[in-house]
Formats: sequence, structure tokens, C-alpha cells
Amino acid sequence: MHQPVATPVATSLDPGSTRVETCRPRHLAPAPAAVARPGHRQLSYLHAVPRHMVHRAAIAEVFLTDAVRTGEHSFLVAAQWPRDHALYSPGSDGTSDPLLFMETIRQALVYLAHTYHDVPLGHRFIGFGSEFEITDPAALHIGGEPVPVVLEAQWIWVGSRPPHRYGMRLEVVLTVGGRPCGRGALHVVAVDDKRYAMLRGRGAKPRGVAATGPEPRPLQRAHPAAVGRLRAKDCVLVRERADAPWQLLIDVEHPIFFDHPSDHVPLMVTLEGFRQLGHLLLHPGDTPPDAGHTLLGMEVDCLAFGELDTPIDLVVHERDSGSGTTRLTLDAVQGGVRLASCRSRWGAAGPAAGAAHQTAAHRAAVPRTA
Repeated sequence: MHQPVATPVATSLDPGSTRVETCRPRHLAPAPAAVARPGHRQLSYLHAVPRHMVHRAAIAEVFLTDAVRTGEHSFLVAAQWPRDHALYSPGSDGTSDPLLFMETIRQALVYLAHTYHDVPLGHRFIGFGSEFEITDPAALHIGGEPVPVVLEAQWIWVGSRPPHRYGMRLEVVLTVGGRPCGRGALHVVAVDDKRYAMLRGRGAKPRGVAATGPEPRPLQRAHPAAVGRLRAKDCVLVRERADAPWQLLIDVEHPIFFDHPSDHVPLMVTLEGFRQLGHLLLHPGDTPPDAGHTLLGMEVDCLAFGELDTPIDLVVHERDSGSGTTRLTLDAVQGGVRLASCRSRWGAAGPAAGAAHQTAAHRAAVPRTA
């Protein structure tokens, strides 16, 4: 969905410069989990990068720890994934949430844009497309320590016309402990305030001012267990009645989805809606613990801004199963306008899926609504 990734928060960084030093402390020894590459310094996992460099307001939501340039257009980016997270909680098979990968790609692109490519901090980021694929789910199994991640990243300029418009695409290979286990990409355009207002149209708001959410309506909210979430507040699927289509819940007070004020529906909210609807479709209430599905990949085309005050329908177009995988094609539609299109792939969970994290709500017939 077309969107600025975020608005930078206040910072003491010289506003005339976007070039910053990497955040490895000078007087501390490298962290034991640091990753070495021939001819390049080690990647550090000692602390997170500055939050404004990844367009986050909350320090706790920053996953990047370091980055190093390895070529004219290539980088290594370090991140630490939490063993547990209020939103990106582990799957029933004990592996890291795949959308944590997508959020890490987003943070990596924004960080590299500001740190290495002189994209001004005040520019607005608009998403045009995103994709990821988990090729080795077992590599993402959560052990006794936080997961140290490396993105082997390739930077590609796409129709870039600085200084007012920067078009960019980041393609990455995900490795954990030196083990490749995924790939992904993100395509965005960064523009100044004037051009953003022209693209945004009637929905544009001054920087830092959020539009109000939709008027309260009597809606049924999906049960969190039915959409693979632990907390009711993290469920983004609602509908007006049992035979009505599922819609995307817009909760501007959510501390993670709306980490800072936004004048439109953030991309990660839309991705979460697609993921939750897929989980709902593939996990009927009587699904046994060893017959679940896990999300393996998504390709999303972002076509228009999503307004905060108008219902967004999530529409299922195609469902195709075979060879142990299921493919779903979904759209997000607002007022007859297609905002985003998603092609997702789900794989059958292993025999032990759910053994460690299964809850009573999953074991019993899970209700469709809470």
C-alpha cells in the first residue's frame, strides 16, 4: 500500500547531514556473536541503531544493530530478533514470525538510504511493493538466545531523480548463523513534503499529525487464536455480521502498528491483515495440532493509499493447494478501489508443530469471533 514508511522523530543529529557513523562503540570489544567477512570489519550486535534512522519512535521496536558496506551497491546488515515479542510472537512450531523478516527489510532499506545514500531524513517513504520467502523454516527455530540475523543486501536505484525523488529497491538474502534461509525485497520511493502532498491528495496531513480513525461501528472481531495471535488487541480482522466479508481493523491507538502518527494505513498493518486472513482460512476450528500451516512467503503490490476513516474489505480471489503447499491470492479494497494485492504461500507444519506453544484455545474448536 502506498505509504511513507514513517516520519522521523526529533533528533540531535545535524539536520544538514544524513551521513552518520556506524554504531559500533569504539572502546568495547566486539560482541561474541559478531560476524566476520574477509576484508570487512565485524558486524556488531551490541546495541540497536538510532531509532530515527529506521523511522521508529519506540526504541524497543528497533531490530537493526549494525551495517557495513561490502561493495558499491552491496551491504551486510545485522539485526537481532527477540525470542518473544508482543506482536511478532513465535509460531506454534517454535520459529520466528516471518513478518519479523519483512519489518527487518523495511528497517534495513530506510537505514541504508539515510546512512549511505544521502536520502534526507525529512523525506517521506512510499511503498510500491514488497516480498519475502522463507526457504529453510527450521533455521528460524528459536533457541536459548535472541536470534542474530544477517541480511546480505543489494541496493538498486529505480527511476531515482535526486534531490526531490529517490526510487530504490533493496534485495536481500536472509542468513542465520551463516545459514541462508530466506530472501526478500522492498521497493519504495522517497519524496519531499511538497511531492508527498501532491501524491497523497486529500488525505495529506502535516508532519506528525495523524488522521482520525474510523467512526465506531458494531463489529465482530475475530478471535485471536483463530488468526494466529495471542492478544485480542493484535487481531486486525473484523466484520459486520457472520455472512459479511472480513475487513481490516484500523486501530490508530495500537502501540506497534501505529508506532507514530500516520495519515494513512501503514504497509505492515495491511500485511498483517493478509496474513491473519490466510491463517483463518487454513485453520478451521477443528484443525488438529499436527495439521496446521505456516506462512512461507508473500508478494504484495501496493497500488493506492489506504484512508484511515473508510472500511477496507479483504477479498479472497484464489486458493490453490498441492504438493504440501497452499497459495492464496487476496486483495485489500476500499470504496471499490484496490489498494493492494497479495499472493501468499503456506506450507504444512511439521509433525511437532504446536507441541511447545499449543494453547487450550488451539486444541479446542476455536471460535471465529471473540
